[in-house]
Amino acid sequence: MTLMYTAPVTHQRTLIVVPTFKEASNIRPLVERVLTLFNDIDVLIVDDASPDGTAAEVRRAQQVFEGRLKLLERTGKGGRGSAVLAGFMQGLAEGYDLFFEMDADFSHDPAEIGGFLEKIKDYDMVLGSRYLPTSRIEKWGWKRTFFSRWANRYARFVLGIPISDYTNGFRCYRRSAIASIDVSHIDSTGYVVLSEVAYQLHKQGKRIGEIPTIFVNRRRGISNLSLHEILEAFQSVLRIRWRYKGVSVQGSARVSCPVDCTAKK
Repeated sequence: MTLMYTAPVTHQRTLIVVPTFKEASNIRPLVERVLTLFNDIDVLIVDDASPDGTAAEVRRAQQVFEGRLKLLERTGKGGRGSAVLAGFMQGLAEGYDLFFEMDADFSHDPAEIGGFLEKIKDYDMVLGSRYLPTSRIEKWGWKRTFFSRWANRYARFVLGIPISDYTNGFRCYRRSAIASIDVSHIDSTGYVVLSEVAYQLHKQGKRIGEIPTIFVNRRRGISNLSLHEILEAFQSVLRIRWRYKGVSVQGSARVSCPVDCTAKK
């Protein structure tokens, strides 16, 4: 039986940012799962103009979870990284203390959120690592699994952050960590933003911890890994290291949406 957190699990205001694009079939079940499992956590969906009606599903769910479910709509597909950062900036403006990011497709299990909330007491950022001894990856092809593991080892060699998983988007941050991100300096896109944010926090001396996670791949095309994708991933890590050489990154967490967006609470 899954533990239901009917009592408050944290005395700090907590926001979960979920970036979406064409997640109409997943978003309502995910929202219901999170908001019934944790009765003192809010959710912000950042939708990149999904053509399948994802935002409409969120608006319908808002009628049930009034005040706890927020929607930020953007008028173009700006990508996962910028969507999460836009959500974080809205959360800062609204006074939240703890911030999560997670995917909408149940690759990340909401039942693991409690473990993050316990771990974040001693860290500035906590990430769910797919490469700790008790972690597990399900439904990945062997090529994707092999590449991901070695890409993360390569990222650690180049960037030097003492973590095992640079690209899993299941993370929790303290407000002070989010406020210290220099958004104006971030030049990466997609999941590479995860590595760049972690690198900024590491350069500032922030404490970064990991907890084990069970990652279930829900996407199609897991075996279609091209040489271009591999080269781009490795080059992106090098670009991050080069771009921050001699650069100080401190406390400039301000963002304007990369594409036009309007917030709907």
